Amino acid sequence: MRDEGHEVLVAPLMRVEPIAAELDGDWSAVIITSANAPEAIADNPAAPALYKLKLFAVGDRSAEAAQAAGFGDVESAGGDARALVSLIVQRHGGAALPLLYLAGEDRAADVVGELAAHGVKAEMRVVYRAVTAPFPDDLIEALRADEIDAVLHYSRRSADNYVAGAAAANIMEAALKPRHICLAESAAAPLVKAGAVQVAIAAHPDEGSLLALLAPSRP
Repeated sequence: MRDEGHEVLVAPLMRVEPIAAELDGDWSAVIITSANAPEAIADNPAAPALYKLKLFAVGDRSAEAAQAAGFGDVESAGGDARALVSLIVQRHGGAALPLLYLAGEDRAADVVGELAAHGVKAEMRVVYRAVTAPFPDDLIEALRADEIDAVLHYSRRSADNYVAGAAAANIMEAALKPRHICLAESAAAPLVKAGAVQVAIAAHPDEGSLLALLAPSRP
């Protein structure tokens, strides 16, 4: 975004905490639906063995995070949970051993259940939780000064946190005024319900499609 001339204010509204999990086992591959999962297992004793396995990621951001963490054989579904399940069934449907799904405490889709419906064995281990963080001071100041042109929302959870944070900071009107650019309809829903008018949804659930919506900006 900065390469295209945009000024960026990074304001994390969630803090990710790893959760200790037993990851030892005989697995055929690894599944992730968030970029938070690879980092969450960095200190797990089973991590070096998992890095050697095939990894299926829901999208490009999570795939990049997996590669950065040490996974060598990574394939991105380039979309949402449905695309991920389809990819796994196509590429790995005949595996004898189960796949290991490294999940967060809160999940939008039942990946294990969807795979089971296609005859693919998978087991889930919760390896991280997302804890809500309040609006940072620089975000509050920027919203009050009408300096924010667009807000990017990658998940329903982050959109929920944005609305809750705006209410807690007593700046709901200012927080809803900018354009809200969402990765999927699920992320847009809390914003629309709260009263946001300028809400756009990416044509495809990937970061490239999300960023493409930044083009029309205020003069």
